[in-house]
Parts: sequence; C-alpha cells; structure tokens
Amino acid sequence: MDVRSALRGLPANPRIVVAGNHAVPWHVLGLLDESLDEYRLWMLNAPAGIPDRAGVTHETSFVGPGMRHDPGLSYVPSRLSMVPTLFETRLPPDVVVLHTTPPRDGRVSLGVEVNVLPSAIEAVRRRGGVVVAQANREMPWTYGDAEVDLDHIDLVVEADGPLPPAPVSVADDDSATIGHHVSTRVRDGSTLQAGIGAVPDATLRGLTARRGLRVWTEMFSDSVLALEQAGALDREVPITASFLFGSPELLAWVDRNPRVEMRRTEVTNAPALIARNPAMTSVNTALQVDLFAQANASRIRARIHSGFGGQTDFIVGAMHSLGGQAFIALRSTIVPMVDEPVTSFQMTAVVTEQGVAEIHGNDQHEQARQLIEHAAHPSVRDELWEEAWELGLVRVARDEVRPAP
Repeated sequence: MDVRSALRGLPANPRIVVAGNHAVPWHVLGLLDESLDEYRLWMLNAPAGIPDRAGVTHETSFVGPGMRHDPGLSYVPSRLSMVPTLFETRLPPDVVVLHTTPPRDGRVSLGVEVNVLPSAIEAVRRRGGVVVAQANREMPWTYGDAEVDLDHIDLVVEADGPLPPAPVSVADDDSATIGHHVSTRVRDGSTLQAGIGAVPDATLRGLTARRGLRVWTEMFSDSVLALEQAGALDREVPITASFLFGSPELLAWVDRNPRVEMRRTEVTNAPALIARNPAMTSVNTALQVDLFAQANASRIRARIHSGFGGQTDFIVGAMHSLGGQAFIALRSTIVPMVDEPVTSFQMTAVVTEQGVAEIHGNDQHEQARQLIEHAAHPSVRDELWEEAWELGLVRVARDEVRPAP
C-alpha cells in the first residue's frame, strides 16, 4: 500500500494532523499534498516551506513561520494542554502523519516530537481514520510516550534525512543581563522550565554551578545538555519533556537515553502536575508587558504571531508549586496598557535588562511602581509615570509624581 491508496475513502476536505516544530515529515507531507486536491493541514509551529496553495487550509493553535502571514489561516486559540481535547471535539482528525524511527521490536519512536501526537493518534483511530509514519534512521529513539505500537500505524514509509538543527541563539548584552537576573533567583534543587532563545539559554547556562536541579518542561534544547555535562542536574530524576530540538550532539545524547522521558502534552503541560514539582521555576518571554503586569506574547497589531503555547500552563503550575516562581523575561518593553489580547498575567516577577520588577503579592500601585522603576527603560519612565496617574495606579497627587531617581 502506498500513500495515495491509504488516503482513499477520506471525506471531502479532510483534516490532516502532521508533526510540526522541527520534526516535519517532509517526504510524506509532499506525497500527501500531491495526492489530495483539498485538505486542512493542522500543524503546531509550522516552519516555512509547508504546502501553501489553493485547496490547502492552514489550521493551528500555535502559529509558526509557515502559517504566520496566511490571510486564510484558521487559528484556534487554546492552551497547549487543552489541544488534545480539540481532537476529540471540535477538530477531529481524519489522517495523522508522524515522523518516527524505523520499527524495532514491534514499535517505533516519535523521537524529538511527542507533543499532541499521541492524542491525535487515539482520536483518529477511534474515527477509523489513517495513521502514516515516515520512518527515518536519523531520528533518535526516545522513551516514554514517544514509543508507539506498530499496530496503531496503517502505513510506514521509509525516508531518511537529517533533522534540522535548532537556530543558534546569540546572547547579546541585554539577553545575558536578563538571563543573569533570572538565574540568581534559582536555588539548588529547583525544577526548570524554559523555552528556546537567547534569554532562556542565557538563564540555563548561568545555572551550571547549581546542584540537584530537575527539568520538567514543554521542550528543551542544548542548554539542558550543558547543565547535564556540568553536573548541575539531579541524576536520580528523569528529564521530562514533550518535544526537543538542537544540535547533532544533543540528538546523539538523547538517543536511547533512559534519562530522558518524553511525555504527551496532557502530562507535561498539566498545571496540577507541574505544581507537584519542587520549586518549579518557569521562564517565559513576551512581546510587551503593561503597568497592570499583563503580558502579550501572542499578537502584533492584532495579528496572531504565535499563540498561548504552554506559557499559561506553566505560569499557573509554577505559581502553585511549593517555592515555585514564574518569570516573564523580555527586553524593557513596558507599556501603559497592552492593546492586544492578554496572554498571561499574575507572574512572580517581570525581568528586563533594567532589573527585576516584583509582581506577586504587591498591590496594583506597587506593581506599577516596580515595573516603572525596575523594568522599564529610563527613556520612557517619565511617560509611564504620567500614564500611571491616568490609570489610577498612583496614590499621590499628580504634580508629585516623579520618575525614579
């Protein structure tokens, strides 16, 4: 059986769920695109180069470069932990396309990308749909929910090729400063969640002298390997994640490594499970933060740029963890009030290259003062004090409002 044969009998305009991020099964996706005149392509964080033509509708709950500027995009807002419920209700899949290892002992491994795929497989099999796997000898074998029985797959297509490396992030001075501010707040024995990028990398790489650290995260990259090599991680506790990407060295390290447990999104991103981790420390970024400590991490000029992702899941989980902390780390983009939909709020602190604004436990007046004096760029502090007055965030008379010395 080939791909075209496997797709016979599908309903009109079927929904195709395809592995995204850095695990797109490009070969099978190309065959699928050649076989169907019309379909709905559902993918998380789609990279550039995905099929983009008449007849293809892009769908997602987290927008990547391949869908970001599509005027016909069907964006379905959802916390990442809740995406699996969409497959059971509003967005049932007709086909699921995986990127896996070759079979071994009756199983394949999803390798670097588990995420929402197990729930998609379960949903499509209940509907009598199709599961296709692209088997790639360069995909590392990972354990946990990454392992899938061959009985759950209808067609395996062999197609080898290197996985794309993660983009190299360069820690400029501002990123290094922000990372330093955050890392000084992390103590031995903490549990870490951080994304990819210059600020998270700078934060994690600043923790190599810590000991007994744990990792419970949505994704990780080479900075976690650096902590492992430095002896900073607790070797008795597995590294738990839902997807990963990075250098060839990282991929070689995770291959058949029992220290790494890949879990489905319903596990890694469940706030209740996140909260069980000791001193859970969440580091996320934003596009802007306002004087009410509301963060916009999703939209630019009302256009969707990314989505909720796991930010809300981990902020809530970290804040409920014993000794937990949730940081929003960004360059000093503090505005009077975000004019975009809010992604998250009620974090522990907002961290910029200017310093740390303490948020949790302070009233709204003190939160605003912290943001102006410790997080905002000096060039906008006078304006922010004026705006704070207009917003009712200053207790003193207007003519007594002064910028911080």
